[in-house]
Amino acid sequence: MMFLQFFIWGAWFVTLGTYLSKGLNFEPEQIGRAYSTMSWGAVIAPFIAGMIADRFFAAQKVMAFMHICGGFILFYASTIENSTTLFWVLIAYAIFYNPTLSLANAISFNQMSSPEKQFPLIRVFGTLGWIVAGLLIGFLKLEAQSLPIIIAGGSSILLGLLSFFLPDTPPKSLGHKVTISDMLGLETLKLLKQRSFAVFVIGSLLICIPLAFYYNFANMFLNDVGVSNAAGKMTMGQMSEICFMVVMPFFFVRLGVKKMLLIGMSAWVARYALFAFGSPDSLVWMYYLGILLHGICYDFFFVTGQIYVDNAAPKAIQAQAQGFIAFITYGVGMVIGANLSGEVVQHFTSTVEAGAVVEQVIQWQKIWLTPALIAGFILILFAALFKDEAKS
Repeated sequence: MMFLQFFIWGAWFVTLGTYLSKGLNFEPEQIGRAYSTMSWGAVIAPFIAGMIADRFFAAQKVMAFMHICGGFILFYASTIENSTTLFWVLIAYAIFYNPTLSLANAISFNQMSSPEKQFPLIRVFGTLGWIVAGLLIGFLKLEAQSLPIIIAGGSSILLGLLSFFLPDTPPKSLGHKVTISDMLGLETLKLLKQRSFAVFVIGSLLICIPLAFYYNFANMFLNDVGVSNAAGKMTMGQMSEICFMVVMPFFFVRLGVKKMLLIGMSAWVARYALFAFGSPDSLVWMYYLGILLHGICYDFFFVTGQIYVDNAAPKAIQAQAQGFIAFITYGVGMVIGANLSGEVVQHFTSTVEAGAVVEQVIQWQKIWLTPALIAGFILILFAALFKDEAKS
């Protein structure tokens, strides 16, 4: 289940920008809007999960329905060539896919006697699924084609059928009235009275804005500068994620939450700087190092943040608090970032005539300097707020 859950996402999402740019000649701002659909799905997902899965139906049945419908939506998406139509179709897909992320976790936790020990061993198969998807798409050289979307659609239907055979996970709130406050985790807003939690929420929201540049345009960038098998090489980021996940407890004890968060944010600044100043020949190692930093970028910020929220929130609202942070980061922050990244890439894109052919020239160095500067400013702000908090 977990392998296919993330294989689906990794199969189409990473290379979507390359396909839309080279296969359909979409403008960068149109690509940014297409990528924002998954973030809009993250905004809407709590309503779906809260209104349906938590109240009326077993989680595995909802998951089956969502993935089967999502698979057919992806099949349809692979045939669309109009940017507006594709945007709305991908919005529909995101509404079906995003709730399955929490459903997969719920199904897993419901079968475990010791989730803190058992869940990481299950969740790692999701990362492996993403890696296999990238290696497959890269090896077959499908990045500029619609076939990855079709592969993702077929895998989604397969997981939908498999879900009918997953262990029964009955609705948690059967007979209990679930409110809008429950679904959005609004009880978590009370935690914002704590300065440290408020600083964490603000930093999490802001850092997700430049983060979107990597998710949306890294594959397109690597293909543009001539890096071969870009999708396959980008899986080095997920490989490093697994490695840093293993050593996280060592750093956690010695550094603490605040320093780990700052290191994670610093890694985002370094990644974008490496992309800006690298080159596909003698300095190609800078591109690879930027990809490998993903383990620190993701684990030291997002995983550390999840642990922090779990410790900061009272037991009664821990699940709500995690949902609220996901809403702020993967929802609001990523929506802003997806649209901003498209506008920035559009701004630094020009057309030139090469003989009888008109070509697009994208100034990637200036593009990557933009999120590097934004992330750097956020890092300084975050560090200053933490310093002020320590004094108070």
